[in-house]
Amino acid sequence: MRLRMSSHDAHYGGNLVDGARMLQLFGDVATELLIRHDGDEGLFRAYDKVEFLAPVFAGDYIEAVGEIVEVGNTSRKMVFEARKVIAPVPGSDSACDVLPEPIVVCRASGTCVTPKDKQRYNK
Repeated sequence: MRLRMSSHDAHYGGNLVDGARMLQLFGDVATELLIRHDGDEGLFRAYDKVEFLAPVFAGDYIEAVGEIVEVGNTSRKMVFEARKVIAPVPGSDSACDVLPEPIVVCRASGTCVTPKDKQRYNK
């Protein structure tokens, strides 16, 4: 998933976006992964690791990706990464640069659960 951080996402001075916004994106990625895997949105149970690695600002384009790395009876272990791929040019109100290499801004891992009676694809 790729989207632009808006001024509504900025929570701190200097248009800095709250790190919790990255976790919200990871929740959306997890929901899609569960729908594709189980045919149900499932539930996010817990994060076991979260790393905030670089600042995110209003105007940045963030690409959030995830992968199911382990499947249990009802649990699905996932890993996530958020990358800044486009950033505004400082001092300009409309110019942006596509970054030559994405900047990893956040990594996380966690566990989601799809109850057995909700699993439509993997019974």
